[in-house]
Amino acid sequence: MLLPWGNTTVLGHAIRQWQELGAKQIAVVWDPKHREIAEELERIGQVSRSPNDDPSRGMVSSVLCAARWENWIATFTHLAIALGDQPHLRHETLKRLIGFASETDHILQPSFNGRARHPIILPRKFFYQLRDTKAETLKDFLNTNREFLHLVDIADPGLNMDLDFPDDYERARKLHPPEQQ
Repeated sequence: MLLPWGNTTVLGHAIRQWQELGAKQIAVVWDPKHREIAEELERIGQVSRSPNDDPSRGMVSSVLCAARWENWIATFTHLAIALGDQPHLRHETLKRLIGFASETDHILQPSFNGRARHPIILPRKFFYQLRDTKAETLKDFLNTNREFLHLVDIADPGLNMDLDFPDDYERARKLHPPEQQ
C-alpha cells in the first residue's frame, strides 16, 4: 500500500481513483496497529477509516468491519468493495461498473476471461446483509445471493492481478504505468 505509484502511493492512487469517479464517501478498512498506514491516511486526508482489529482473518474480516461500521452516509445506494492493491485498474473499467450499478439493483462483479474479479458493487440492501452473514468468505456470501449477481465482462487484463508480491508490482507498473495517470 505504501509503494510509490505516480506522484503518490498505491493506497493514495486507489483513493484518488474513486474520488475522481465521484464516490460520495471513501472508507479505508485498516489495521490500527499499522503506524505507517495511519501516517499515509493522514497525509492523504478526506478519507474515513474503519478499524479492523483482527486482520489475520483475511479479507472477509475487512469486509465485515466495513459492513458493521456505523458511519456510512445514510443515503448511499451502492457500495464498492475495492481492493487497495489494484492501482493499475483502468479508469474506464471502474466507470463502466459504476454505470451498470446506476441501472440495476443487482450485485455487480467484473469478469475477465470468464473469471469473477474485484471490485464488487453491492446495492445497499446486500451490503447491510453482510452485517449478519454466516458466510465464511465474501465468495460464499456472493454464492448465497447468486440469483442477484451479475458478472460484467470487461476486457481489462488488470482485473486478473493484484499486488501480493514484488513481481506483481513490477508487472502492474508495466501493464498500466503510473506516469500515465
